Amino acid sequence: MTLLINLEAWFRRLLNAIGGFIPLLAVRILLAWEFWEAGVEKFNGANWFSAIQANFPFPFSIIDVQISWFMATWFELLGSVAILVGLGTRYMSISLCILTVVAAIAVHIPVEGWSSWSDMLAGYAISNKGFGNYKLPLMYLVLFLPLIFLGPGKLSIDHLIYSYRRNGRGD
Repeated sequence: MTLLINLEAWFRRLLNAIGGFIPLLAVRILLAWEFWEAGVEKFNGANWFSAIQANFPFPFSIIDVQISWFMATWFELLGSVAILVGLGTRYMSISLCILTVVAAIAVHIPVEGWSSWSDMLAGYAISNKGFGNYKLPLMYLVLFLPLIFLGPGKLSIDHLIYSYRRNGRGD
């Protein structure tokens, strides 16, 4: 029995040691890839924001569509790189959350066409079959929560900067 308890304690310590490195890095890689792809698509594509600008929440609805397109493209491209390397991770995560909420409201969550919560819940899908398509933006928002509240983890530039300053060499 003691061997089993010691083995379990060793396994828990091992997972705790790895936990400061791998999980948040995996979240950063996934989000960076997704937002990089979206940014590259916008960078290489035509601006289609004029077709949905009326759906943007205020104050984004009053910003010129060229400026909105430029900002969305570069927040996705630069934000994905920053998140990947873990630089300014909390700030970039908040910025990309705002971008995701605007996109979800403008494109993925229908303002019309649903009259009950069951209709709204039907939009929790990755499809174009009515009631929206907000599953993916919601998943992104949930994935950003650990980065916002816990930071980027130990395999990040943010962690190196914080460690350097904490050890008295950065002041």
